[in-house]
Amino acid sequence: MNVGSARAAATDWVLQHASREPGFMGAYFSGSTVGKPDEAEMAPSSDIDIVVVTQDAEPPLKLGKFIYQDALIEATYLSWRDLASPEQVLTSYHLAGSFRVDTLMSDPTGQLRKLQTEVSRHFADRIWVARRCENVRERIITGLRSIDPSAPWHRQVTSWLFPTGVTTHMLLVAALRNPTVRLRYAAVRDVLKEYDQEVIYDELLRLLGCKDMSAEQALRHLNELARTFDAAAAIAKTPFFFSSDITPDARPIAIDGSRELILNGSHREAVFWMVATFARCHNILEVDGTPELQEQYAPAFDAILADLGITSTDDLLQRADEVLRFLPKLWSVTEGILDANPNVTDGQESTS
Repeated sequence: MNVGSARAAATDWVLQHASREPGFMGAYFSGSTVGKPDEAEMAPSSDIDIVVVTQDAEPPLKLGKFIYQDALIEATYLSWRDLASPEQVLTSYHLAGSFRVDTLMSDPTGQLRKLQTEVSRHFADRIWVARRCENVRERIITGLRSIDPSAPWHRQVTSWLFPTGVTTHMLLVAALRNPTVRLRYAAVRDVLKEYDQEVIYDELLRLLGCKDMSAEQALRHLNELARTFDAAAAIAKTPFFFSSDITPDARPIAIDGSRELILNGSHREAVFWMVATFARCHNILEVDGTPELQEQYAPAFDAILADLGITSTDDLLQRADEVLRFLPKLWSVTEGILDANPNVTDGQESTS
C-alpha cells in the first residue's frame, strides 16, 4: 500500500466514524507520513497517524492502532484548547510539525485552516524554532526529575527512558525534521552526520547505554521481546494510553520493524523502542496477568537493561543525572544547528 491509499482509508474512517462523534471539530495527519508524496510506499512497519480534534476539554483516551480498509491507522484525540492559538502550537514541538504543510483531513468550522496557515507561515522562524527546542529541554528536565523510586520497576524504566530519548528530539527540531518516535535515533544520526556533529551521536547512545551493543545482542533481546509481546498481547484487556501498541495488529511495527533495523545494521537504533515495548508489556503483565507470569518474563527485561548498564533504581537515577549534566553541551550543538540550518529564517515574534 502506498501513502496515498493509506491517507484515503484514514480520511474515509474520519468521515464515516470520527466526524459523527459529539464535539468533533476536525482531523489532520501527523507523524512520519507528513510531507511524504502519495506515491511513496508504506513500509509494513509503519502506520498512518491521525489526530481527531474535539471540543472536549478532556479528550477521550487515545484510540490507538487499528486496521481500516487494509491500512494500519493510529488515531489520537486532542482537545481544541491545545490548539487555541498559532503561538501555542508554534511553541509546542510535538504539535507544530503537523501544521507545517497542509495535513487537514476534515475542517468543518474552518478554524484548523486558519491555524495551519499561520503556523506554516512562521514554522521556520528562528524565534519559534528556538522556543520549540526549549520546549524539548523542559520536557527532558521535567521527565528525568519525576522518576519515582517507589514505582514498579517497569514504570521507573519508562520514566527514565522517554526523557532520555527526547534528547534526540532537540536536535531534530533544530534541523526542522520530524521528531519521530520509534525511529528517533536513526533520524538524529542522519542529522548529526549532515551537520558534521557525528561525535555527539556516540554520547547520545552512551547515555541510553547501547553504544557498544552488538547486532547479535540486539537480536537476542528482540527474540525475547517477541515472546514477551505475544504473552502480553494475549491477555491485555485494561485500556492504557499505549494499549494498541501491544496487539497482533501492531506486532509488525514493534517486532518486525525492530528486526528490520537490526538486520540493516541499525541495531543500536532499535534499542530505544525495544526497551519501551518491553516496559509496556510488563505494565500489561502487572495489571492483567499474574505474579507468576510477571516472574516468567522478568529475566528477559532485566537482561536488556543489564546490557544497558542498568540493574537498579540507583543506576537509573545516576543515568538521569548524567543526561541532565549533558544538556548544556546538547544545547550548544542545537544552537550550532540552528545557526547553520539554511531553512531557519529570521522572523518576528508576532504571528499577526
